[in-house]
Amino acid sequence: MRLQSASSAQAQAAYQLLSRLQEQLVTALETVSVSIQHPEKLKTVDWLRDQGKHGGGRRFISIESPCFNRAAINFSQVHYPDLKEKALASATALSTIIHPQNPFAPSLHMHISWTELKNGHGYWRFMTDLNPALPNLSQTQTFEDAMQTVFSEYTLKARQEGDRYFYIPALKRHRGACHYYLEAFASANQDNDLKRAQSLGQRVIEVYPELIQKAIKEHRQPDNQATQAQLDYHSLYFLQVLTLDRGTTSGLLVHNQNDIGILGSIPARVNRELLMEWQALIPPPQNLLLEQLIAALPNQNPSPVSDDCRAKLAEIVRQHYHKYPEALAMQARASVVPPTVANHS
Repeated sequence: MRLQSASSAQAQAAYQLLSRLQEQLVTALETVSVSIQHPEKLKTVDWLRDQGKHGGGRRFISIESPCFNRAAINFSQVHYPDLKEKALASATALSTIIHPQNPFAPSLHMHISWTELKNGHGYWRFMTDLNPALPNLSQTQTFEDAMQTVFSEYTLKARQEGDRYFYIPALKRHRGACHYYLEAFASANQDNDLKRAQSLGQRVIEVYPELIQKAIKEHRQPDNQATQAQLDYHSLYFLQVLTLDRGTTSGLLVHNQNDIGILGSIPARVNRELLMEWQALIPPPQNLLLEQLIAALPNQNPSPVSDDCRAKLAEIVRQHYHKYPEALAMQARASVVPPTVANHS
C-alpha cells in the first residue's frame, strides 16, 4: 500500500496500535479456520484516498468460505494536511464485522477509531456488539464479562449508549444480544485512552474466536431451522445497516472511493421476502429507501449480495440522503452525534 500517513504523535500511535490489532485478529480468525479443518488465508484488498495523497486503507476479507459467511477486517487512516478548509486533521480506524458460516456461532462487530481535528481536539470511538442468530446466554455472558474488564467504570454508560444506538424502532427490537458504545471519548489521560483502545481490541481477539470454535464443535451439522434463523437474522442486519446505521451512511456520504469496503458488513445472502414484509413497517421516506435496496437485490430467495450488488446499494443510500437530507435525523444515534460528514467537508 503506497500512502502517506498522518504526522501527529497521537495519529501515529493510533496507526501503529490499530494496524497491529488488525493483524492479530486476522491471525486469530485464520487459526479458527485451521481448527475446523478448512485452513483459509483471508484475502487482502487495498484502497487509496485520492491516490494515497490523503491516506487509504487495507481490509482482509472472506466471502462464503467453509468458516465464514462474510468477514471484513478493515483498517484505514485518512488525513487532510493540505486542505485547510477541512476541520478534520486525521481519522484512524479499525472496523470489523464477522459473520461465521455456522448459524450457532455469533456474528461480531467492533469499531475502534481515533479522530483528530485541526483545532487540536481529539477523541476515540469505541463500539462492539455480539450478534447471535440463535440466542445463547452462555456466549452473551462470556462476552459481557470480557467487556466489563475493558469499559470498567464506563460499562453502564457504554451499554446504555449501545442499546440506544442498535435499537430498530420499526421492529421493536435490537440488532444483537449486547452492545457497547462510547462516542467522542477522551479522558484527561491520553495514554490511558490508548490503553483502553488496546484492551478492547485484545479482549475481543482473545474471546471471540473461542466462541466460534466452541459453537462449531458443539453444532457441526446445523439443521435447516438453524440455517433459516441465520438467514433471517442476516436480513435484520442488512435492514439496520442500510436504513439506520449512522456510521455506514456517513462513510458513504463522505466519499465513494471505498463503497464495497464500507458495506463489508453486509452478509453474503439475505431473505428478500422478509425484507419486503418489513417494508410496510418502515416510516417514510425510509420505506422508499428499503424499496430501492430490495429492488437492487437479485430476484431470488435467498438473495446473494455480491460486490457488484454492494456497489449498487451504496449508491442508492447516497442518492437517498441527497434527495431526503431530513431523513438523516431518523438514523440511529446515541446521546452524542458525531459530526463525521461535516468534519470531512
